[in-house]
Amino acid sequence: LGVGCMASFPVRDPFVFAYQWATLDFISQGRMLLAACTGIVRGGASAAEGANWGVLDKERASRLEENIELVRALWAGGKVTHEGRWRSLQDAFIEPLPVQDPCPVWIASNPFPSESQPQVWERALHRVARMADGWMTVQMFPGMFKTNWSKIEGFLAQENRDAASFPNIAYHNFSIGSDRQTCLEESKRFLDEYYGPVFSPEMVAAWTAAGSPDEVVDQLTALAHEGAKSITLRATSWHQRDQYQRLVDEILPRVRERVAEG
Repeated sequence: LGVGCMASFPVRDPFVFAYQWATLDFISQGRMLLAACTGIVRGGASAAEGANWGVLDKERASRLEENIELVRALWAGGKVTHEGRWRSLQDAFIEPLPVQDPCPVWIASNPFPSESQPQVWERALHRVARMADGWMTVQMFPGMFKTNWSKIEGFLAQENRDAASFPNIAYHNFSIGSDRQTCLEESKRFLDEYYGPVFSPEMVAAWTAAGSPDEVVDQLTALAHEGAKSITLRATSWHQRDQYQRLVDEILPRVRERVAEG
C-alpha cells in the first residue's frame, strides 16, 4: 500500500520539511507520495494560515516553485548551496535520504479558467507540466477536470513530456442515498464543517458523486472519461462505515466495468 499526503508548500523552512519527508519515506520504505500545493483558496482561512508564517497570498506560487526545487536538491544527496528569492542555504545536507530516487513530487492545483487573468490560470497549469511528477486536482464546476487536463496535455507536449504516461488523480467526494438533493445537502454541511463555508452548492454538486447507486456510478464513470486516470474518494456523510461498504459493494465494481468498456 502507498501513503499519500497533500501539503501546503509555501512553507517557511523547506530544509526541515525535506528532512521530515525523507525520514517518512525512509521509514515507509518508499511508500510516500507528496502532493504539494499553494493552499486552498485566496483569503479567509488560507490567508490566516499564511499570515501565521509571514507568507502573503501573492508569494505562494513563487515559494512553491522554489521550495520544490530546493527539497529535490536536498533529497538527491550531497551538500546543497542555494541562493534564491526566499531561501538561502550553505553546504546543507540531510540524512537519511529518501528510499525513492527521485522522490516524487506531485502538484495539487485546481485553477479556474479566467477571462480577466488567463495568465494566472495558464501559469498554474504550466507549472504542473514543467515541474511535477503528477497532478492532483478537484472538479469545482462541470467539465473543469477535462478543461484543465487538456491544457496540461498541451503544456506537457511543449516540455517534451509524454501526457499518456503522466499520472493524475481527481480528488472527489461521494454520497450514496435515495435522493440526490438530500445527499448534496448533507455533503454541503460536511464540507462546511471541514473547510468552513467555502464552497457554494453548485461547487459541491460538481465535486460530489451523489444520489442513487446508478447516479453515482454514472458520475464517476463520466469523470474517468474526462481524463481522470485515478480517483481518490471521500465520503461526505456522517455515516462513514455504511457509505464505505456501499461504495465497495455497489459502486466500484460497476465503475471498473464501465470504464473498461470505454
